Amino acid sequence: MDISGTRLRAVRAALFTALVVTLSAASHVLLSRAPLPPATVAAIAAAVFVLAYALAGRERGYGRIAALLIPSELAADTVFTAGQHVCYGEAGGPVAGPLRSVGFDVLCGGTPVGTPLARMTADGHGGAAALLADAEPSAAWLLLGAHVAVGLVAAAWLRRGERALAQLLRAVAGATFRPLLR
Repeated sequence: MDISGTRLRAVRAALFTALVVTLSAASHVLLSRAPLPPATVAAIAAAVFVLAYALAGRERGYGRIAALLIPSELAADTVFTAGQHVCYGEAGGPVAGPLRSVGFDVLCGGTPVGTPLARMTADGHGGAAALLADAEPSAAWLLLGAHVAVGLVAAAWLRRGERALAQLLRAVAGATFRPLLR
């Protein structure tokens, strides 16, 4: 059975987007200790959905999934960080002055995503900038290694899910048409 049907593609892409963006945003807020702007999260969700829908046409191997997932994860992290810096400043506080008058209130408007998580992990720190100011140079390499490791594990998990879905659909198709063969 083909796993590339339009309805099935849309459902797969929507579930993938919901899971990936929720986990990515929550982990980014927990690690950076600053909330995310809602427009940034919405933009990442839209991009992930479009990419997942476009690539859900056929079963992919582990290497191809990992080759797409790791750069996408790093790009999403970069966009989240840029959104935090633009909307809340480098110290995690609101940006005031000429930046607001240029129209960033549209980009940064609304309730920040993950504010309770950011408050829970704050412990009196000033946000991501305060954490990075005290960090050692090796912290950037450790963070990159963590991203790559999580991407590789997620790619393996996605590959197993792809294979399981294809096997399930083949089994359902076989069981559905078996009575007609008699």
